Amino acid sequence: MVFLPALASRLTALASASEPDVANWFVVVMGVGIVFIGLVCIVALSSAMSAIIRAIEKNKKPAAAPVKTVTNAPKSNAIANRGEFIAAVSTAIAEELGTDVTAIKIVSVKPL
Repeated sequence: MVFLPALASRLTALASASEPDVANWFVVVMGVGIVFIGLVCIVALSSAMSAIIRAIEKNKKPAAAPVKTVTNAPKSNAIANRGEFIAAVSTAIAEELGTDVTAIKIVSVKPL
């Protein structure tokens, strides 16, 4: 049990030392190295997952394209609830401008 007092005296000497045992450059190199290794791992995992997904998607059969039905009905430019629409638009504009809703007057609404 001679080892324990020697260990204790060494630990107290390390704790009371003013200079750290590890050099500053070593800490910087280790930090940058770990970040670089982490980024390489992220790129490798992303590439591997992409290759796996491409292989899975290649084996799937493409789905049949949905058939579009063309109707010759005329477009209706009328707004169903025009009053509610104008109220919602004027409220949004008033909120964005920081004014009262009563200060806004919408003259016309045209579809894009």
